Amino acid sequence: MKKRKWSHLYLIFIFIVLYAPIFYLMFYSFNSAGTMHGFGGFTLDYYREVFADTRLLVIVLNTFVIALLSSVIATAIGICGALAIRFMPKPVGKNSLLSLNNVLIVSPDVIIGASFLIFFTILGLKLGFTSVLVSHIAFSIPIVVLMVLPKLQEMSPTLIDAARDLGASQWQVLSKVILPYIAPGVLAGFFMALTYSLDDFAVTFFVTGNGFSTLSVEIYSRARQGISLSINALSTLIFLFTILLVIGYYFINRKNTSKTTRTGANKR
Repeated sequence: MKKRKWSHLYLIFIFIVLYAPIFYLMFYSFNSAGTMHGFGGFTLDYYREVFADTRLLVIVLNTFVIALLSSVIATAIGICGALAIRFMPKPVGKNSLLSLNNVLIVSPDVIIGASFLIFFTILGLKLGFTSVLVSHIAFSIPIVVLMVLPKLQEMSPTLIDAARDLGASQWQVLSKVILPYIAPGVLAGFFMALTYSLDDFAVTFFVTGNGFSTLSVEIYSRARQGISLSINALSTLIFLFTILLVIGYYFINRKNTSKTTRTGANKR
């Protein structure tokens, strides 16, 4: 009983440490005094300032376009990568591919960003939309692979064998058997890639160019110029949007899980 009590207290402490700064930032985004020390009254002026800033709205659009495009492309490539790892006949090749995939995840973002910067400079590619998109696709692919691969490993080979015995082609096996089975993993990979893309700063900072920016880089640039509660308002909106994404993913995943459970029950 004491162990459970201490574990609950520890969990509460961790949540306070993680969320207290966020709620502090959100609270002062409504401060009419214009500082983060004394609360002078409630105001929505800083939110109006955010929505009135045309340049900022363009940057928001850029950020979401990059996030959605990179997530879709990375999910498609990540599915292919997970399939290649799962069905590779030689264990040495399978382990090598998996290790290379994991290296990209544990590598520091600064190293990845600097590597892309050097790579694009060698190619003579102008830094901007394309360089940011390619970079976000690259660091999102390993995340998708790790989300999809466990579902592939859970799938019984007999499902594929049964589909082939019934005369299904390779494409039909993929589209009618494999993809529906791994759909929760694909969905998880897409949302993770989307979140990482929206959140990324280090890699984007290296590969973005003049005339193009994303929200993370813009917030950093504005924060360096001094305290402005419009940054608080913008950060609050991003945080709320992220919460909506998490809630949406939770309900979609719950729906897929209940559908799978009902299907299994009907088969029995």
